[in-house]
Amino acid sequence: MGGSSDITVAARGRGHSLAGQAQARGGVIMSMESLRHPEMRFYPGKMPYVDVSGGELWINILHESLKHGLTPKSWTDYLHLTVGGTLSNAGVSGQAFRHGPQINNVHQLEVVTGTGEVVRCSDDENSDLFHGVLGGLGQFGIITRARIALGPAPTMVKWIRVLYSDFSIFTEDQEFLISSQNSFDYIEGFVIINRTGLVNDWQSSFSPKDPVRSSQLQSEGKVLFCLEVAKYLYPENNYDVNQNIETILSELNYIPSTLFQSEVPYVQFLDRVHISEMKLRKKGLWEIPHPWLNLLVPKSKIHDFAAGVFGNIIRDTSNGPILIYPVNKSQWRNGTSMVSPEEDIFYLVAFLSSAIPYSTGKDGLEHILSENKRILNFCASTQLGVKQYLPQYSTQDEWKAHFGKQWEVFSRRKSTYDPLAMLAPGQRIFKKAVAFQ
Repeated sequence: MGGSSDITVAARGRGHSLAGQAQARGGVIMSMESLRHPEMRFYPGKMPYVDVSGGELWINILHESLKHGLTPKSWTDYLHLTVGGTLSNAGVSGQAFRHGPQINNVHQLEVVTGTGEVVRCSDDENSDLFHGVLGGLGQFGIITRARIALGPAPTMVKWIRVLYSDFSIFTEDQEFLISSQNSFDYIEGFVIINRTGLVNDWQSSFSPKDPVRSSQLQSEGKVLFCLEVAKYLYPENNYDVNQNIETILSELNYIPSTLFQSEVPYVQFLDRVHISEMKLRKKGLWEIPHPWLNLLVPKSKIHDFAAGVFGNIIRDTSNGPILIYPVNKSQWRNGTSMVSPEEDIFYLVAFLSSAIPYSTGKDGLEHILSENKRILNFCASTQLGVKQYLPQYSTQDEWKAHFGKQWEVFSRRKSTYDPLAMLAPGQRIFKKAVAFQ
């Protein structure tokens, strides 16, 4: 239809974008779940992989891969998302310290660009488009196929939580674990602020090593930090893993009475958020606003961030969990559109709030959005070098500041692969009203 048309196109996976990024006012929305064909094709061998549709759900890839004794290496915490959706952002979870995010674990893509071309791309073929689309927020093309790296699948998971009262010790242990050769397979953490009944909540899923002393733990009125780790169990290593876990734990400095452990099937561990979702759906507490804020904080500034936010701006965690864990930038693919802090190690800090509809109190949408704004203002005023993950901005100047020195490449790729600025208008990066030059 050419530059005279004002029609825009957005790809929509499962509708989990935070601020209308998968919408196209007056335009066309592509339901990516309708693009699940052809079916997955598995290629075993020394470097196994699977070819999947961009609209396929990660949970389905998990179940099908396990039939071949295989599994993707890197995940998000929630698996009921499309491949195209997570690859357009990054796809980060507790495995990223070792394997990088999901955009590190894809060998090849098929992309429909804004010019209407169907292009196969990889590190070696049409690499500029390949790197642009990974973490590209849907700006250069719609991912219709992806080739995902696989590895051997574990059968069970040793799932462990321990608590800290000192943030410095907590971060030292996290950074030690992500840098250690002999470590866990999954490393995350979260902040607990003024929480009551913490131990009782955990005991439904975890067994305390010291039931008497752990039951005496008082979390109300305190800021605590939970280290959450997991060790995968394979048929050939079940005998050695318990001793290995004991060795690793002996090098950490958590509160001794707060060791909680569980052993669960691999699928149950990876799909843990969906299990919580089902419980919330029964209570009518899932289809509500989720004003999440995801930040990437440089290692050198994480203590300044914590001092200014935890217990000050955020005085309790009743509205939802706050995740916090470090990742190694050395494990991230170079040249993608993904934006991260300059330092080699940075922290993902995710405020995963849920707002009660129509509430005007502290659990209401306006209050949570106000807290989010205060956090962002604090980061800006103290110049912490923080970057947003799943970024939300409304002006191009804000986007330019977000991308920094990457803006020139990002803008050039837009003019190459979507010159009419037709794709993903909900990101509010480029405007369709004027044909992009």
